[in-house]
Amino acid sequence: MEHSMGSGMSQEMQQCIQSCTSCHNICVQTASYCLQMGGQHADANHVRTLLDCAQICATSADFMLRRSQFHARTCGVCAEVCEACAQECERMGNDQQMQACAQECRRCAESCRSMAAMA
Repeated sequence: MEHSMGSGMSQEMQQCIQSCTSCHNICVQTASYCLQMGGQHADANHVRTLLDCAQICATSADFMLRRSQFHARTCGVCAEVCEACAQECERMGNDQQMQACAQECRRCAESCRSMAAMA
């Protein structure tokens, strides 16, 4: 999901869009990984949280790209969902894919929290 950054867009917004896009990508990849792993990784609530996170990240990025008046609200929800996803991934233990996903989710949550607070 490659996005071009429009002129006049703040550096913070550009960075948040990139964080959301990266988080979306790793959550989709991790959901696929979890389904392949099976067991607790394939738990319906866990996979659903990953897919919810991927979707809200894509939505938040889209809202920012078009400079929607509602982008701060979507970023606020995105931060909440990313934080929940990070906790879910950490719950899976010392699995490299899960840890990478948790780290990306936390980065995105932080960026989205900042973006929500700016508006």
